[in-house]
Amino acid sequence: MLKDINLGKELVVSLPNKVGILADISKILADHGINVEGVAGYTEGRDAKIMIVAEDTLRAKEALEKGGYKAIKENEVLVIDLENKPGALKVMTAKLAKDGIDIRYTYGTACSSGCPARIIVATSANEKALALLKG
Repeated sequence: MLKDINLGKELVVSLPNKVGILADISKILADHGINVEGVAGYTEGRDAKIMIVAEDTLRAKEALEKGGYKAIKENEVLVIDLENKPGALKVMTAKLAKDGIDIRYTYGTACSSGCPARIIVATSANEKALALLKG
């Protein structure tokens, strides 16, 4: 069910929440020819956090900083491609749970058919999770 897994980096942009933030960030990345492979976001009161996994983290961070976004943090995450079918997520998460690895957060994308579901996962032990899921 697991098609591919790698350690990756996500960018977390922290800023005051306002309408159009994601549109501006996605425009900056698109204008620099940077593909977004995963994105999530949420608000907490007046603040927003946007998490982005891009094909080129360094270029994405530089482009966003040039665009005026200064509060950018890099986190290590697992980038997982799963078969896009019922039960794939269950199998992967059950392996982590059985080995005592806590999933701190996750987000993902999927298409209707024929391509894998891409899941971004941050765990309590990313290296251990990588080895477990690859094995």
